[in-house]
Amino acid sequence: MSKEVRDLIKTHLPDYSSSRFGNLYTDTSEFMNIDFSDVIQLGNEHFLVSKNEMERRFGLDDPKYWVKRCKRLEDKQPQILKLAFYEKFPMNIGPFKIECFRSPRKEARILELVKGDMRFMQGYSADDSAGNNVRVLDIIRGKRLDVWVHNIPVDHKTYFHEHFPDIFEKYIGACEAIKFLHDNDEKHGDIRRDHLWVEYDTGDYRWIDFDYAFELYENPFGLDVFGLGSILIYLVGKANITAQTMKDHNIDPGMLSSITPGDYSVVIGNRVVNLRKIYDYIPPSLNNILMHFSSSSSVFYESVDELMLDMNKSLKEIRNL
Repeated sequence: MSKEVRDLIKTHLPDYSSSRFGNLYTDTSEFMNIDFSDVIQLGNEHFLVSKNEMERRFGLDDPKYWVKRCKRLEDKQPQILKLAFYEKFPMNIGPFKIECFRSPRKEARILELVKGDMRFMQGYSADDSAGNNVRVLDIIRGKRLDVWVHNIPVDHKTYFHEHFPDIFEKYIGACEAIKFLHDNDEKHGDIRRDHLWVEYDTGDYRWIDFDYAFELYENPFGLDVFGLGSILIYLVGKANITAQTMKDHNIDPGMLSSITPGDYSVVIGNRVVNLRKIYDYIPPSLNNILMHFSSSSSVFYESVDELMLDMNKSLKEIRNL
């Protein structure tokens, strides 16, 4: 197949400098075998693979072999191809037991639903020759929101008073985008802080990665709501605060004696949710929202509407500080 790939690349990319010409794939089932300089064909379009995308979490870089950074030969546009990958796993949050799984066609549905809505990543889907659903995604030129916030070079008090109100307002807008999905009976499925990006040119907040789905019979959209709460906790604290990282954030370790088991997150048990105990200038109205996501809470938000109602009230109070 190398000659076929060589001819394709020379036709569309005459300045291609690599001496390696890979294989042509019309069936992406064995995505682990598809690598640099291979070409993926979807219908009449051809995508030259440059690398696997990486999962960057907890300080580690793990290759995502089913997600390829590519260049579409026909127009030389960089794209991301998400190939069909299936997995299933359980998750426990407080009293809830949740079954999570990947669904390429669910992500394809959402891409069609949000076409032209720049609160979300953009793209389209196509089936390969074996019927695998492949999502062809536009690349967002931007940075993860959590990295953006982390890099603001000020102490927490300055951040909270001078930067957080605008971030909070835009985050409420991002929650409104998730409400749009729920209103259309769709779930994001994997809401976490590395799936919300800030676009460089516009400053807009944009959601990515919709291929997870979940089953939570007590509340069909509950996992999305918990995810929104976890991001909010990060934004309020300008970090995820744990007993081990207090010193890193210039927090008096002696303050740890005032933190009780009920002050930690119901989602990730080592993260402090009751941030007002650490930063006493956080308004009670905002801290009360955070405490809905604590292990001591007996009342959880059932919808994005409920969460947004409280956030908008708190934003108004913060603007008047």
